[in-house]
Amino acid sequence: MSTNVGVNWARNYEYKAATLVRPRSVGEVQDLVAASPRIRALGSRHSFTDLADSAGTLLSLDLLDSPVAIDEEARSVTVGGGVLYGNLATVLQDAGWALHNLASLPHISVAGAVATGTHGSGDANGNLSSAVSALEIVTASGELLTLRRGDPDFDGAVVSLGALGVVTRVTLDIQPTFDVRQDLYDDLAFSDMLANFDAITSSAYSVSLFTDWVGDTLRTVWIKSRMDAAAPPERLFGAERQRTERHMLPDQPPSNVTQQGGIAGPWSDRLAHFKLGFTPSNGDELQSEYLVPRRNAVEAIEAVRSLGARIAPLLLVTELRTMAADSLWLSGAYETDAVGIHFTWKPLGAEVGALLPAIEQLLLPLGARPHWGKVFTARVGQIEGQYPRFDDFRALAARLDPQRKFGNAFLERAVY
Repeated sequence: MSTNVGVNWARNYEYKAATLVRPRSVGEVQDLVAASPRIRALGSRHSFTDLADSAGTLLSLDLLDSPVAIDEEARSVTVGGGVLYGNLATVLQDAGWALHNLASLPHISVAGAVATGTHGSGDANGNLSSAVSALEIVTASGELLTLRRGDPDFDGAVVSLGALGVVTRVTLDIQPTFDVRQDLYDDLAFSDMLANFDAITSSAYSVSLFTDWVGDTLRTVWIKSRMDAAAPPERLFGAERQRTERHMLPDQPPSNVTQQGGIAGPWSDRLAHFKLGFTPSNGDELQSEYLVPRRNAVEAIEAVRSLGARIAPLLLVTELRTMAADSLWLSGAYETDAVGIHFTWKPLGAEVGALLPAIEQLLLPLGARPHWGKVFTARVGQIEGQYPRFDDFRALAARLDPQRKFGNAFLERAVY
């Protein structure tokens, strides 16, 4: 089945690939890959650049016949790469199981999120990719390759940017289900946040801090607490707990965000910021994010704040989140606990593109790694030094895809 490709979710990028194919079986994927000179997998279209594009064919896994398979003894679940996290979360919750974390949006595909190092939040929580225990990949020859945690190439193949092949199935760690409450705090002083950053981010299972980089206080703090842990405080370093629900953007209604106000509910309905059944926004936005080593987080936040007057006119909101270190070569948290400095921009591509080099000039010397699926301007010469295993990844890509069948302009610019 083939169709025209169209645009990404934010409508800021129109795919150049001539054809989109939607195979229904792994065998069809193998045949298509083997026969195509240029091909790449397309996920849920939530990347904001040409990362997922191809000069040839794009392949979507949204119709792939790959039922969710829960292995209770191994505490794992195997899913098709095109399955959305929100749909997977519903199946797991109904069966009494949980993932360790979810991203802000439950509308993203498993393979796409894993391949770009997408993350949720929590000092002790690795990004979504860190839950992967096995991958099934259709390589350039059309052969099926299975890699498992502990295999020599595994840590290089998880956050792969689609450069190694089409990931048809993913196996993820799971745990028994748990309940979560979500509470909001207003008017946290910027000075108190910086002085108590570690205490604030460790105060709950997942913590998000929202700011517009101007003024003396943060816009709001969202904390998600497991119900089997201590209850959240009434005041968080001077910030008061709020009783009303709200969106992180002041002009948006709270109807499409997950339940707040301290009401307990399953992880599947609390860890993401947005409900699966709602479109989180109309897509009129751009996003950038930089993952900074935890040891440099406060310095990085202060540096970005120095640009607040330039950032604020282009910004919808910034979110600060934390994640635990992992061993995945191209992960933003490779061998370091990390802090994500995320920018949701107004749809002003030229203006944002002109400002990003100034932000990167401050953050890259502090070890920042751009989120692969979002907008950044740094090129390979500025990025490769941030990843100790970058050359190893390029060697792995050259071995599995010597003709760069899965290559594209993004990879040439940012990796090769």
